[in-house]
Amino acid sequence: MEGGNVCVCARAPAFRDRATQLPLMLALPRLGGVLPPAAAAASLGLRARLSCGRVAMAKSKFEYVRGFEDEATCLPNCWVVVRLDGRGFHRFAEQHGFKKPNDDRALNLMNKSAQTVMQELEDIVIAYGQSDEYSFVFKKKSNWFKRRASKFMTHVVSQFASSYVFYWKDYFKDQPLLYPPGFDGRVVLYPSDQNLKDYLSWRQADCHINNLYNTVFWTLVQRGGLTPVQAQKRLQGTVASDKNEILFSQFNINYNNESLLYRKGTVLLWQKVNQAIKKKIKIPEETEEKEVEVTRPRTTVVALHCDIIGDQFWDQYPEILADDS
Repeated sequence: MEGGNVCVCARAPAFRDRATQLPLMLALPRLGGVLPPAAAAASLGLRARLSCGRVAMAKSKFEYVRGFEDEATCLPNCWVVVRLDGRGFHRFAEQHGFKKPNDDRALNLMNKSAQTVMQELEDIVIAYGQSDEYSFVFKKKSNWFKRRASKFMTHVVSQFASSYVFYWKDYFKDQPLLYPPGFDGRVVLYPSDQNLKDYLSWRQADCHINNLYNTVFWTLVQRGGLTPVQAQKRLQGTVASDKNEILFSQFNINYNNESLLYRKGTVLLWQKVNQAIKKKIKIPEETEEKEVEVTRPRTTVVALHCDIIGDQFWDQYPEILADDS
């Protein structure tokens, strides 16, 4: 004993396993022990690293398995697009009583979930959604998670899926969620601005083709008295003009008057808006504070239902493709 402390030999024990050495270096000072200078310095450094949360993973003979991890990164100077799709959503829609051909509740829930993704992941500059799919476009120069493809995809899909479940009750008030929905995702890179615009145009064209078909199909079933098999046979071999003619001549429906939400899908982008907030201020010669309404600019995610195939959209929102967007 020396001064009431346990004296440790001048030579620090040479443990072959750092995991064994770690608890001793941290515990001895608390137990009243004295570490040799070299070990004490190592202990202080270790504590500092622990306090900053930067201590390295303990070494072991099993660490070699980390070599199997795939750190695939997205090519630089490319637009990173993450597209997700509902998995098994035909059955999901049937089980949860989705209205045909379009259910506003389902579409608005998809939009709300996508807005949540954009608010959480601010490197997304634009998103486009229709039916049970959504595409999220990350900045061309984004270095988020060192451009690791797995991080882009897993963060988007997991945030979207959890938001879909979280906000379900806000849109389907009388319909409980019977089982968890599933979404799959993929990452695609587009090197040029034109490639990106063509991709988004492709998805919106797909929205138009599918919605026109579904509108005619379900009108034939619900109002025309046909069975699904008969409606499918009736539409076999028809083109867009034929489908429009069926709607107008038989049911007096002008497809162009259908909701833009159905025909165009939803575009999400960042915009500055004036937001009204309430603030308490002190008025001279008055004892109590008064609540007043003030307007402040705020950048937020807004939803549009418009054409993105032509140049007008891109001319109106040039900041989307800007390098510093």
